[in-house]
Amino acid sequence: MDNKFEFGTLCSCGRVHKSSVGRVIAGRGAISRLPEVIAEHEKKRAFVVCDKNTYKAAGERVEAVLRSADVDFSTYIFDTDALEPDEWAVGSLTMHLDRGADILIGVGSGTVNDICKVVSRAASLTYIIVATAPSMDGYASASSSMIMDGLKITLPSRCPDAIIGESEVLCNAPWRMLISGLGDMLAKYVSIAEWRIANILCGEYYCEYIADYVRYALSLCTGNIDGLIKRDEECVMAVFDGLIACGTAMEYAGLSRPASGVEHYISHVWDMRATELGTPSDTHGIQCAIGTLIASELYYKLINERPDRTRAKNYVQNFDFSAWSEVLREHLHGSAEPMIRQEAREGKYDRDAHSARLELIIESWEKIVAIVREEIPSPEVIRALLVKLDSPTSPEEIGIDRKTLPTTFMATKDIRDKYVLSRLLWDLGLLDEYAAKLAL
Repeated sequence: MDNKFEFGTLCSCGRVHKSSVGRVIAGRGAISRLPEVIAEHEKKRAFVVCDKNTYKAAGERVEAVLRSADVDFSTYIFDTDALEPDEWAVGSLTMHLDRGADILIGVGSGTVNDICKVVSRAASLTYIIVATAPSMDGYASASSSMIMDGLKITLPSRCPDAIIGESEVLCNAPWRMLISGLGDMLAKYVSIAEWRIANILCGEYYCEYIADYVRYALSLCTGNIDGLIKRDEECVMAVFDGLIACGTAMEYAGLSRPASGVEHYISHVWDMRATELGTPSDTHGIQCAIGTLIASELYYKLINERPDRTRAKNYVQNFDFSAWSEVLREHLHGSAEPMIRQEAREGKYDRDAHSARLELIIESWEKIVAIVREEIPSPEVIRALLVKLDSPTSPEEIGIDRKTLPTTFMATKDIRDKYVLSRLLWDLGLLDEYAAKLAL
């Protein structure tokens, strides 16, 4: 595949959708075309960025290709075994930046790409990512999932000017990275459902064209699971194409909503606990896969309920944000503080706003139930997919104590102002009841 994204016509949603990705080159020999891409951008000196693992996976090959084409370059390899997309990584890369370079080439997947997108934007550098695994959907997005002040946030960043996917490299990625890519895509079942629900309840912007594009990307991934298990080149590249398409959809929308929902927030809380408390964590996609299964289980329980106005109003009346803030502090330590401060700006727990939302929930309940059934497969279907992939299906399998799951789930409503399942359950007065059952 060698595609140029040239969208720009007015969509039925009233917006013009554009992608900044100039080029995607994927398949055999893709890395050998790096000098061609550099020449197209009329650049003279490259700055190659890797971590220890991605240098071995593809960084050495990138250097060899640049050297053979007489492209001037320098290389920076993060000297850590546990690279995180945080202030230290951004600062380290910025301080080691080759001031003579006019193009940055990241070699890696999620973490390296997120860091490089932030730095390339800040330094106004043309940016190319050489993918080392079909492990996440952020290659083509214009945002980065970063840790700032201990809180997992989404930062605006530079969308890659070109994406290079060498099939040999991608097919030889570690198996858990392949599982991770599928896990990140399974999350789209939940994200599209929650986007539609937020459109109804909060008036949030929604585009059916973008949602359909994400569904198409998801079908590319789920439709090639058997071949992925065999590391079939065509199937691995189809999954890679799906991940690229999903990242592009996020840029079309101008936000992460089409690709992430409560399942991503579960993963974010696990990441924050790992940073603050040293608790176990796994790859982003595997955590999202488990989060998707949890969300499916809760949604399929919820659609058998009927909204109860009295119960919901009593619950909200008795909700004590100060007491809840102390629970957050105990669960997330320093990472809780930005979440607590956000409430002053967002007003998620305002009782008048809740009252208005509750009436809309009651009025729209049949629509909400229909959306869940249309978009989210049953827990049995999702579990079967994960088992087929030999993927973890429970927090315990990745070292996370199930007893902490209720608070983790309740905390997802505080990460940022996005209407997700935990907020819907809070509005219905069911959050504590549903969260408590996660510990069983």
